[in-house]
Amino acid sequence: MKRRILESFLLMVLHLGLTHATLAQSGTVTGKVTDEKGEGIPGASVTVKGTQQGTLTTAEGTYSIEAAANATLVFSFVGYLGQEIAINNRTTIDINLKTDTKALEEVVVVGYGTQRRVETTGSIASVKAEDLVQTPVANIAQGLQARVSGMQINQNSGAPGGNISVRIRGTNSINGSSEPLYVIDGIQISNGGGITDVSPLSTINPNDIESVEVLKDASASAIYGARAANGVVLITTKRGKSGKTTVTFDSYYGTQKVNKQLDVLNASEFAQLENEVFKNNYYPDPASLGEGVNWQNYIFRKAPIQNHQLSINGGNEKTQLALSLNYFDQQGTFIGSSFKRYSYRLNLDHRLSKKVKIGTSILGSYSINDGIQTGGENIGDGGAVLSSVLGAAIGAPPTLQPYREDGSIFPFGEQAGGQYREVVNPLNFAAMVLNRDIKRTLANLYAEVNFVKGLTYRASFNIDQRGELFNSYSPRSIVNKSDLNDNSGSGSKGNGNFLALLHESILTYNTNFGKNHTFKATAVFGTQLEQSNSNNLNATGFPNDATQNEALQLALTRTVSSSRSSQRLDSYLARINYGFKDKIFLDLTARVDGSSKFGANHKYGVFPAISAAYRLIEEPFIKDVTWLSDLKLRGSFGITGNAGGINPYQSLSTAASTGSDYLINHTYVTGINPTGIANPDLRWERSNQANLGLDVSLLNNRVSFIADVYHKKTDDLLYIKGLPLSAGYGSITGNYASLENKGLELAVNARILDGKLKWDVSANTTFNRNKVLDLDGGVTKERFVTTYTVLSVGQPLGMFKTYVFDGVNQTGEAILPGYDGRLGGHKVKDVTGDNQITAADQVIVGNPNPKFIYGFSTNLAFKGFDLGLFISGSQGNDIYNASRLSFENPLGQRNLLKGVVDRWSPTNPSNQFVSGAQGGRLPISSYVVEDGSYIRCKNLTLGYTLPRFKGVQGIRLYVSANNLFTITDYSGYDPEVNTYAGSNTIIGVDNFVYPQSRSFLGGIQVTF
Repeated sequence: MKRRILESFLLMVLHLGLTHATLAQSGTVTGKVTDEKGEGIPGASVTVKGTQQGTLTTAEGTYSIEAAANATLVFSFVGYLGQEIAINNRTTIDINLKTDTKALEEVVVVGYGTQRRVETTGSIASVKAEDLVQTPVANIAQGLQARVSGMQINQNSGAPGGNISVRIRGTNSINGSSEPLYVIDGIQISNGGGITDVSPLSTINPNDIESVEVLKDASASAIYGARAANGVVLITTKRGKSGKTTVTFDSYYGTQKVNKQLDVLNASEFAQLENEVFKNNYYPDPASLGEGVNWQNYIFRKAPIQNHQLSINGGNEKTQLALSLNYFDQQGTFIGSSFKRYSYRLNLDHRLSKKVKIGTSILGSYSINDGIQTGGENIGDGGAVLSSVLGAAIGAPPTLQPYREDGSIFPFGEQAGGQYREVVNPLNFAAMVLNRDIKRTLANLYAEVNFVKGLTYRASFNIDQRGELFNSYSPRSIVNKSDLNDNSGSGSKGNGNFLALLHESILTYNTNFGKNHTFKATAVFGTQLEQSNSNNLNATGFPNDATQNEALQLALTRTVSSSRSSQRLDSYLARINYGFKDKIFLDLTARVDGSSKFGANHKYGVFPAISAAYRLIEEPFIKDVTWLSDLKLRGSFGITGNAGGINPYQSLSTAASTGSDYLINHTYVTGINPTGIANPDLRWERSNQANLGLDVSLLNNRVSFIADVYHKKTDDLLYIKGLPLSAGYGSITGNYASLENKGLELAVNARILDGKLKWDVSANTTFNRNKVLDLDGGVTKERFVTTYTVLSVGQPLGMFKTYVFDGVNQTGEAILPGYDGRLGGHKVKDVTGDNQITAADQVIVGNPNPKFIYGFSTNLAFKGFDLGLFISGSQGNDIYNASRLSFENPLGQRNLLKGVVDRWSPTNPSNQFVSGAQGGRLPISSYVVEDGSYIRCKNLTLGYTLPRFKGVQGIRLYVSANNLFTITDYSGYDPEVNTYAGSNTIIGVDNFVYPQSRSFLGGIQVTF
């Protein structure tokens, strides 16, 4: 009996347990999700906590979900605060979600402080750190490309660490710099340099960046006064946070390869052309030579790229620390080119007391760049072949050999009986030394004192110290034996040092008046000193290549030079920010800058700005529009300056020894002669800019839209004006020119899905129109900068002006007077109709400035997987493909592009490619002006984040493709190009610049 009772009891317990488990697994919960007004929220996410089970609410906000009676439901929707509700055996649960106000509290960095995003009155764009390093970039600007409306970034050279140019709202100067000012943790630096130079931004590790703000209009940037005419980029590095110490390891490795090769004549086609041009039979049987050597295969290579970073972040309430170590190594896709960077970052903040805080930021780097000569500015037949490895590779005869039998480089003058002495073996460029070692330290030390509530004083001491060592050597071994002499072999060493010291005292007062008024005042004094010096030693005539340029004293001839310069900038500024009910905001800014570079009559400049914003969303008649989350109008006007247009001492009379040697008593004596005329009125370039903006957010900030329209007029442009011979000087630098930029910027961000599947989209586009208003006070209306580029009043900068290509001179056609054409040669159009070719027949044939630029990105995330796509593009810009002038001209002794196979002959009346002829030149015409529009897939990344486990906070694995494809009609290597790097007047010129590469890589990110 007892056993039966026990068995019955156990069966009953088991039955109840099974029944309870069954009920817990199969219960249905229904309800409605509403907003603060009681209206249903469609598309809200309802999930069972700890599981993958979930659903979305209907158009009315209702839902139904299967869940255990003891489970917890998680409710969430974009723009609202999420909630977790325990079911507790209920079958109906209604939930009211509160609006997430963090969008109003989002903070952005502005000059000398921060602001809530809602308070901003100027045009400020922000870029997140994860977007900045989505692609493997060597410098910060590369990561910003196509991510900010109004910001045009061109990768002038695809070389590792290569030059990049940045324009914010167009080009704002003629002779001066148009690069924006970069402020890294308060330290001000500049970008610039030529096509073969290492970008100064490449010495800074992009992985250390926390956020980037781009100040575009005058109200946002005027606080930087004399250096703000080209916009300001504020960069904040990652700082320590109190709490558990985290250690992060981030690493990737990949390979790179050039996107394309140009089709050139093979050996058979080349030999046939040589016989035709020189009217001989040097190659008796061209067809037997076959393909021959494709020299592009010898200069291009698959190249590795890798990056490894270790970061430590942590601290407590008193002390916070952020430390990182980084190694970046990018081998170039051209043999002999590479860029390596070793860097560290230390950010330390310590609170001495409730009122006193101190800290430091230190960025240190050591960069090693091995370069190779590409993109030479020598445009023409000889220059194109001799000054660039790409030109040499295209022009190298495919009938010659790269190496001797012993593996050494085989000079062309020693092959084929010396017939091809005018071209060089492209491997010569890889044998040359072209090396830069750069050591750089950016350091900031600050102390902050909070005197009373709302009143803060901050003193900062900044240093930017850079040392550079330049090495070059051209060996004797690449010289033809018959050309070797006592002067063969050349080398040089140069070192330069740059030091910038900046002190700023910042006083800030922040208070509220009642419940509706906010007030903030900022006053700053700053003083900056910049010093630079350089020493250079050049030598020729080495006995051998054993020591290269490490023993220049062995050379037969040596020359030395040195330089030193110094400049100072003192600044005073004040800013007032006023706000009323988070609805109306007013900002007033004024800055006074004084520079040692400017004339005695204009040492100081004043740069004021005013801006206001009106948040209509706070008006009762708009608050009731439920689908509208924010609506703000912005307007601003201000004046900014550009001190980067001239070097020090140009306002003074100058003298130099250039060309001043005299023969006295049979001995050459170096003399010094005047070279520059004083100009006491030399002053700042000034930009007057007006901006009108609109910020709109929809569907609880799920969709945001930003539009800005601007007009910027820059006066007092620094321009080199010619003088009559009677003046005793050839020119004078003064403030004569004027130009304008006006445009429209549009940006949209949308979080389309926010449930299990997350999907967001961002896009931006910029329309900018540039125009020269004046050159030198109305005297000059047009001036040629090159034989094909002009500065013309009423036209944009950099316009191409040439003759108009009109086909090929055919048999029986008359050749017009004034034109040295020939039968089978290019002809140009008689635009004026006067039956002769004169300078009057030259017209505008191309515009290198794009009609608009754009960027698009999208990200998807689902169950640990993430997929990102980033596309950039440019539309409506022209490129002057100068390389075609050399390599579609069959003048003999060098190889050509493939199209020349279809050259003109009496039996093949081509109307594009000229006939072969010794010494012929193609006229400067529209023939080489091409459409440079393109669409480029900058990045495609697929990642997976592993589930967390003990001791590891997260592991993410990813694969990435960069520059995956480019859609363009441009015939050259790369449509994103400019041989003249950051020039303001010579734009969109391609003379075989180092092209960008396609890369594939894999990486891992681990956080402990």
